[in-house]
Amino acid sequence: MSRPSVLVITALGDVTADLVVGELHERDVPVVRLDPATDFPEPARLTARFGAGGFAGELTTASRDVDLARVRSVYWRRPTPYGDPRQAETPGRRFGIEQARAGYTGVLTALPDVLHVNHPIRNRAADSKPVQLAVAGRLGFLVAPTLITNRVEDARAFVREHGQVVYKPLHGVHLPGADGRNRTVWVSPVHADELDASVALCPHLFQARVPKVADIRLAAVGDGQFATRIDTDGDHVDWRQDQRLVHCTPVPVPASVAESVRAYLSSFGLVFGAFDFALDAEGRWWFLECNPNGQWAFVGAETNGAIACGLADVLQKGASE
Repeated sequence: MSRPSVLVITALGDVTADLVVGELHERDVPVVRLDPATDFPEPARLTARFGAGGFAGELTTASRDVDLARVRSVYWRRPTPYGDPRQAETPGRRFGIEQARAGYTGVLTALPDVLHVNHPIRNRAADSKPVQLAVAGRLGFLVAPTLITNRVEDARAFVREHGQVVYKPLHGVHLPGADGRNRTVWVSPVHADELDASVALCPHLFQARVPKVADIRLAAVGDGQFATRIDTDGDHVDWRQDQRLVHCTPVPVPASVAESVRAYLSSFGLVFGAFDFALDAEGRWWFLECNPNGQWAFVGAETNGAIACGLADVLQKGASE
């Protein structure tokens, strides 16, 4: 009988997933990598059976045959979105895309007695910034004053009250530029005289700017927490905008922060989370957000190795032990 496999659901070229896959290979744990939107219907094939006898299913990839009833865990990373934006969408094509999403991803999320890191439903629930801020404040994190509004007069009053304020998208989006390439909307300073009637078009998130001396990225997996201080050359509100300017240093996690991180993961039912904090001159960690499927491969070899081992530990163990 074949040994239980770990499914890694991600796109080709995912460096973060590569580190975990490499660690699992070192441990001789069977790994099957799959990108549903591109691997189906060729070369992959999937069959699932549901009924009184329970669940049974088979997955065939270009190199592996997998008994879906014997999968030990699933690592959900960054699979390719369904649908090719370069192709014209017809009703038939839209039907096929929706059936693929509901069928392929649906079966993989329905595997019984399987550990998901993290289950996509959990990821979606934990990806809401308003919910994150509400939970973070309740669990004892420091949270800067924040306003979500589409009322321009309220936005202007908030900026005047707090002086230094930044704007953040409520959800990560990529906007096409004139050259057709996608552009990211970064965190940016905002001033009261810049706010006009366009604020009414949709909700906007404004937050008092923390007088930070550095940023912190904390990756939490299972019982492990791995924090990295991020220093940036120059004064940049959003360090992600040019990672060539950042310097990463491992740092210990304060006990109060560690306790709140554990409570946060438990609140959302997450196994993994990538937390962002602003570090002020008094050493206080201000909660900014938690990406339930965030990146960490950039933080340095020592910490990368520890995070990869932590993820490999929980994936190897699965849900049944």
